[in-house]
Amino acid sequence: MSIWHTPLDLPALTAACAGSMPGFLGIEFVDAGDDWLRARMPVDQRTRQPYGRLHGGASVALAETVASVAAMATVDPARFAAVGMEINANHLRPVGDGFVHATAISEARGRTSQVWTIRITDDADRLVCIARMTAAVIAVDRGALG
Repeated sequence: MSIWHTPLDLPALTAACAGSMPGFLGIEFVDAGDDWLRARMPVDQRTRQPYGRLHGGASVALAETVASVAAMATVDPARFAAVGMEINANHLRPVGDGFVHATAISEARGRTSQVWTIRITDDADRLVCIARMTAAVIAVDRGALG
C-alpha cells in the first residue's frame, strides 16, 4: 500500500526544486515505489570538493532533499508541512564523477515526526553514504511556515 498523499509526479518534483539548492546542485527525482523515493545528483564542479571528490555536504544536501520531499509527499500540504529536524550521515566511499543515487525509505511516520533512511550509491551501485533524517510534521495553520 502506498504512503503517498497523492500519486508522485517526478518531473513536477524536480521542477519545483529548480530555483533552490536542489536545482543548483542538479538533483533530479527519478523513481519511486510504495514507500521510497529516489533522486540522483551529478558529481561535477558543483558537487565536488577542491580535491576532486564528492563533497560530503553535497551528499547531505542530496539526502535531506530526497527525504524532505518524500516526507512532504506523505502529508496533506493544505494542512501540514514536513521539515527536516535532524540529519546524520556516514560517508563511506569517494566518488569522482558520474552520478550518485539517493533512495529515501520510510522507517516511521507518526503524527508529529517521521524517520527516513537514505542510501546513496554510485553508478556501480556501491554504497557511498548512508544517512538518517528526522522530519517534524507541523500544522500549517499554526503559522509555523511564516
